[in-house]
Amino acid sequence: MKRFPKKRVVITGAGSGLGRAMSIEFAKLGWQVCVSDIDTERAKATEAMVFEHGGKPLVMRCDVTQPEQLESLADTLKKQWGGVDIMVNNAGVAAAGYMEKIPLQTWEWIITLNLKSVIYGCRAFIPLLERQGNGYIVNVASNAGIASLPEMSCYNVTKAGVISLSETLRVELKPRNIGVSVVAPTFFKTNLMDQFTSSDPRQRKLADAFFEKSKVTSEDVARHVIRSIKRNKLYIIAQADGKFSWFCKRMTPETYFKVLGWIYKSGLGDRFLGMPKTA
Repeated sequence: MKRFPKKRVVITGAGSGLGRAMSIEFAKLGWQVCVSDIDTERAKATEAMVFEHGGKPLVMRCDVTQPEQLESLADTLKKQWGGVDIMVNNAGVAAAGYMEKIPLQTWEWIITLNLKSVIYGCRAFIPLLERQGNGYIVNVASNAGIASLPEMSCYNVTKAGVISLSETLRVELKPRNIGVSVVAPTFFKTNLMDQFTSSDPRQRKLADAFFEKSKVTSEDVARHVIRSIKRNKLYIIAQADGKFSWFCKRMTPETYFKVLGWIYKSGLGDRFLGMPKTA
């Protein structure tokens, strides 16, 4: 991290889950950590953990669905810290369902929280990083944006959008000495299911089963994220299954979707998770 001697990072959705885990990992390296979250109580709990692990915390309440609040966050950090080295767009939610059964209000809700919030965050902080002459943006997406698993259309769309945005900014911001990475984990133990919504109770059971089978923790992913930032990697994919699906889809996309379709139609995935397939 010699590129960032002032060690200043701001993380949205840092009150729990991966955001909290990243806050703690940066704290272990002695960074100033802005713990940003809409839930002040959770943010203060993360603040205590950051302090305990050797970091210098700063709690800032921020609703990422409101662009003016992200702009205010950037302005405040400019005044208090003199700038920011790494901006992590982490806040997000999950939803599932058959595409035509997902309520339109759910589409609006998840697009705003998962995709628009990242757009707002990048727009708010890019001018600050540009004025500094350097900086780094980390956008947290999901392997869902790559794998395009069935019954997850609204979630897949938002995460694919975050991946595409990050790929675009990787090139667009390079002349301005601003790095960009996108995190695309598969299932890992986190609190993503706290606000989960679906059009069918079965989809919740499937998601719970995937999370239950995972042996990877948010701390594992957070450590991988920091290692990848050090290496200036565009795609941050921690788990083997995520790397496998990423490779297969890019190398043999037609075959990938044929196999995925066969697995889904046969109900093999449901049986693997211990659930009978129902239409």
